[in-house]
Amino acid sequence: MEKSSSNENQPLTSKKELLDCTEGEDCKENGLLVKNPKSALQLVEDGNKVHPSQGDKGEAGQISNGYSVVQNPAPCDGIADGEDVQCMAPAATTTTTTTTSTTCGVEAQPQLLEPEERETWSKKMDFLLSVIGYAVDLGNIWRFPYICYQNGGGAFLIPYTIMAIFGGIPLFYMELALGQYHRNGCISIWRKICPIFKGRIGFTICIIALYIAFYYNTIMAWALYYLISSFTVELPWISCNNAWNTGNCTNYFINASITWTPHSISPAEEFYTRHVLQVQRSKGLDDLGGISWQLTLCLLLIFTIVYFSIWKGVKTSGKVVWVTATFPYIILFILLVRGATLPGAWRGVVFYLKPDWQKLLATEVWVDAAAQIFFSLGPGFGVLLAFASYNKFHNNCYQDALVTSTVNCMTSFVSGFVIFTVLGYMAEMRNEEVSEVAKDTGPSLLFITYAEAIANMPASTFFAIIFFLMLITLGLDSTFAGLEGVITAVLDEFPHVWGKRREWFVLGLIITCFLGSLTTLTFGGAYVVKLFEEYATGPAVLTVVFLESIAVAWFYGVNQFCSDMKEMLGFTPGWYWRLCWIAISPIFLLRILKSITPETATEIPFGDIRMNAV
Repeated sequence: MEKSSSNENQPLTSKKELLDCTEGEDCKENGLLVKNPKSALQLVEDGNKVHPSQGDKGEAGQISNGYSVVQNPAPCDGIADGEDVQCMAPAATTTTTTTTSTTCGVEAQPQLLEPEERETWSKKMDFLLSVIGYAVDLGNIWRFPYICYQNGGGAFLIPYTIMAIFGGIPLFYMELALGQYHRNGCISIWRKICPIFKGRIGFTICIIALYIAFYYNTIMAWALYYLISSFTVELPWISCNNAWNTGNCTNYFINASITWTPHSISPAEEFYTRHVLQVQRSKGLDDLGGISWQLTLCLLLIFTIVYFSIWKGVKTSGKVVWVTATFPYIILFILLVRGATLPGAWRGVVFYLKPDWQKLLATEVWVDAAAQIFFSLGPGFGVLLAFASYNKFHNNCYQDALVTSTVNCMTSFVSGFVIFTVLGYMAEMRNEEVSEVAKDTGPSLLFITYAEAIANMPASTFFAIIFFLMLITLGLDSTFAGLEGVITAVLDEFPHVWGKRREWFVLGLIITCFLGSLTTLTFGGAYVVKLFEEYATGPAVLTVVFLESIAVAWFYGVNQFCSDMKEMLGFTPGWYWRLCWIAISPIFLLRILKSITPETATEIPFGDIRMNAV
């Protein structure tokens, strides 16, 4: 009994005590006999590398980088009152924690196990390409050029740059730093920062990601349908001699004497609305009609590709993005060169960049700039937290944030030239102003206007194939990222259930997303896509990021956050970053939210799907 009492007062093993242990001697830590002093010393050093965050101060041994030190709550000598006593440590702990099952007896001596390392990127470039592939998506191709010319052309670049510097990039940097330091997904990370936001932010992000998966992949299914249809000598949307065409179909490219009237419909538009979408067979959201089996097969193929790209984790998806993230840039360059050589291309460039300085006085222009940079960089979707959590602890995420955000913004700007050189060509062929041709926005800009221009170029089949391949690869990167955000969050939150069953969880998630997408595959699916995009995601994500910025800067504390970053990066963020996180970024998010009401939800437009064609 005296021995047991003395053990109760025994202090925790310190690093110095471990150093005093000689080779071959047994060391005690918290009453546990440690057979390997080197392993124990390494465990203490690993535990000291990253200090517990505020959310973990009440959890013994929980460390913010995903490790934990298992402590025995009571001394265990194996002897008490002459009887053998068995002491069992917890069978399992939280995410990537050490699982220790220890039996203390006369003959058994427990050992502390090394903590399991969290999976990391194979190469730094895998991470960078994944983030770039996530940030650069279909919106960079169709949304930025439209927003730019609508809000003053070249003058729009001024508010866009300002909003990027003071709003988008600081939030982008903040999420990368949070994910890399705490090494958790978007659910469990809030247990360490501010537990009250775990449900309000963490689970909400996962629900939003599912909503996005329900409609975003359908757009890729449209692109895949176009790609398959492109393997012909003559593209099917170039003529008016098809079963789906109407009497209003006008092909002004073949016959220059034909006059384009307000009732004229191009063959590309009828192919999109009447053949691919088949919206004429639906009356609206109250009568969606049947499901298109062609689009269903296309979506099934898309989700199959997604599954086998992400089922094994970032080590496999990190290899896939070497193709999906770089291929679009090759195609953009080819299309830019081709567009610049088209007749009338200069008209489109002038229209794109001609500054309208009066627009800068309108509040809406600044709101559009803030919304565009935010949705382009993409904080708030849980993706940046997930990707950064697989980085090495001392990775320079500050440099990563600057590089990837700059690449993203430059891609949007260059995409404008790719789109508007073609719009200038279309205006030249129709003998109209560029403003009349540029009315199409969103998917219709790609699937109608651009597709029509490609169909009337020399080597149209080749350009159609590479263009729609580019759209598919742009979408795949974003889908990889969005689903990885959900997968990482759930696996980190429930490691005892899904930790060793990632492939099955990913399969279940893919099936759920496919079934949830069926409504978008109906004849009225375009209405559902528009509904999801405008009302189910945009305002919700803005609210989440606003709460996230408040939670980090005001609840967790900007000083604590900067202290974490100094420990991780070796330097403390300056006053500029602190000011943005504390005040500027939350205000800029609040201003966007205020501008988005049910009456003005089109501040985040999906684009006109041209229902007037029906």
